[in-house]
Amino acid sequence: MGLDIKIPIGLMFTILGLLLAIFGLATMSDPDIYHKSLDININLWTGLFMIVFGGLMLAFARYRKPEKGEKVEE
Repeated sequence: MGLDIKIPIGLMFTILGLLLAIFGLATMSDPDIYHKSLDININLWTGLFMIVFGGLMLAFARYRKPEKGEKVEE
């Protein structure tokens, strides 16, 4: 069993993406915050992309090919 870096990366991006998306939802009613970003809720969109990326990393870690000599679980 080797080290699979996709699991901690996926967890980190998913957790931070959730926090950022929640912050974006909580500050959605304040238009002054997003004036500099052309009125785009950048916190919400970045959080959503981070959640998707983290989910992909976790999915790739789950469905990886078994290494040579590794026992295959069914």
